[in-house]
Amino acid sequence: MSKKQRIHEKERRQSAAAPKAAPKAPKAADKKPEHPWLKWLSPLTCLVALLAIAVCLLHFEDEYLWKVQELNLHLNTPLFYHQQLVVAGGWLTWMGTWFTEFFYHPVLGVMWLCVCWALLMAFIARAFRVPLKWSALLLIPVALLLLTCVDLGYWIYYLKLRGHFFVATIALCIVCGEVWAYRSLPARHFLRPLFIALATALLYPAIGFYALLGALLMGIMEWRLKAEDKKLKWIASLVAVLAIIVVPLVYYRLVFYQTSETNIWWAALPLFRIVEEHAAYYIPYYILVAFFVIMAATYGRLCDGIVKRPLSWGLIHVALLVVLVMGVKMFWYRDYNFHKELRMQRCMENADWQGILQEAADQQDEPTRAIVMMRNLALFRLGRQGDEMYHYLTGAKESNTPIPVSMTQVVGRSIYFYYGLPNYCYRWCLEDGVEFGWRAEELKYMTRSALVNGEYRVARKYINLLKQTRYHGEWARQQEAFLNNGEAIAADANYRPVLELMKFTNNLNSDQAVVEKFLMQHFVYDRGYTQLYQDEAMNAALWMKDIQLFWPIFNRYAANHKDEHMPIHYQEAAYLYGHLENGVDISHMPFDVSVKQSYEAFMALAQRCKGMTEEKMKEVFFPQFGKTFYYEYFLVRNQKLY
Repeated sequence: MSKKQRIHEKERRQSAAAPKAAPKAPKAADKKPEHPWLKWLSPLTCLVALLAIAVCLLHFEDEYLWKVQELNLHLNTPLFYHQQLVVAGGWLTWMGTWFTEFFYHPVLGVMWLCVCWALLMAFIARAFRVPLKWSALLLIPVALLLLTCVDLGYWIYYLKLRGHFFVATIALCIVCGEVWAYRSLPARHFLRPLFIALATALLYPAIGFYALLGALLMGIMEWRLKAEDKKLKWIASLVAVLAIIVVPLVYYRLVFYQTSETNIWWAALPLFRIVEEHAAYYIPYYILVAFFVIMAATYGRLCDGIVKRPLSWGLIHVALLVVLVMGVKMFWYRDYNFHKELRMQRCMENADWQGILQEAADQQDEPTRAIVMMRNLALFRLGRQGDEMYHYLTGAKESNTPIPVSMTQVVGRSIYFYYGLPNYCYRWCLEDGVEFGWRAEELKYMTRSALVNGEYRVARKYINLLKQTRYHGEWARQQEAFLNNGEAIAADANYRPVLELMKFTNNLNSDQAVVEKFLMQHFVYDRGYTQLYQDEAMNAALWMKDIQLFWPIFNRYAANHKDEHMPIHYQEAAYLYGHLENGVDISHMPFDVSVKQSYEAFMALAQRCKGMTEEKMKEVFFPQFGKTFYYEYFLVRNQKLY
């Protein structure tokens, strides 16, 4: 072999022994570029969703949000703060009631709510490292939290968790911050197990159940975090389980003995129980917990494993949004009569009696008895009940809710007060305050009741409390002008009719929690001789449909209104009863011609409709006689009272 050949052979062997060079990296131009808008479209979707939620809340739930803050109380005093801390999760209720006050101006309250949800999404993204392009996933907990607020309906009168609208959101922000701090700790020196124990022990008094949820998430996430020693993972998970079990028991034995032992693990969660459990209302909370458990269990893998093609990414986002929108729409509580009641209550709080009648005139569905009573109260305060009480839709539709609703909690307190029974108003305010927690609405009516009863020291106590609130202080300062000033109370347009109705034996008996029946019997059987009292006694007599009770009340009313025109409905009742029973001679009574003619036409039509069912007769009679007492007497029966 020649020298030249030997040199080539040596070079060949050296190149074969040398390591192979890495493949040449493809040029940037060879990569398929990802559209830059994909990164920011998902966060923009979240922002638009929050704006849409805000618009829907303000458009559909304005009165609802107002009522929520009326059923809320936050006092800017150290005593109030310490009172909240006597139970686990008390700090959350203190914060929740503080934020709920802003619903006095719904725009402010909704703004705070959406800001809190935006912060929650930011905390979740940081704690679980959710990429920007998958930010839309964070709308899932927001949709669930929205449902916990808008699916309540009549529960707002019975829910014992104060500050409910904000409690879960604030607590979950803290939990996500806790998880974020946990995953940032180095995996050495038992720092992570120690953090789980300390965080749970420190946070449980403040946020209750949510501190235990944080321990659970950290125990699960530990298996997704890097650690050289697997023993530390087992130790961290074991500490999390022990913290969930032991911490509530220790606090129950040493600190929070006022909480029942069965509820120590669920502190700061709403209790949906009246007589029996209503488990369906817990479903959003179950899904919410499942969402965070999945986020912890798939930490570092959830979004990396999702397809990255723009088309698939877009389809997933569209499907997610459609499911969330349809789900929220399906479970959003929308009940015509519930919202009608809220609008009427708001008018009543502002003494806008004409506003109540405008709402009643626009009634599109069979009303509940609460609607009927507020309407009749407005007519009574305006002096038009005897002529117009049957000019509006009437009925007794049951409240659209699975819980047993009582009018005493819905509108009974205000009805009692404005009909001159402040003791009953005060009694129900006191009972509901003890049962469900004190609320601004109750303190207002207790103030009013104390003022008309001349109990000025009691009134001052409630006025001083309301002056410690953010938005009810002005109302309280207005009421201070009536303290020790009976003449000012008697001259006030809002209090004067109440005082006139109180000119009878002012005692307190059992109303059996049936407001309407008790009131009507009160006005029929008790003796009040003021003109206003006799007006309502006449209306109650018509409601009772008892001929023997009617005539003494009618005769008293007629004797005291000799020179006045008798209201139409009173004439109709007298003319009808005079023909049904001949015990009273009505031939000398000056009935309007229209009353006689409508009676004759009604009876003539009744003869032609013999054999019809009552429901069919209602359809036939209502267009012509629906606004008369004749129709009320014969065709409106068996109305459910509550």
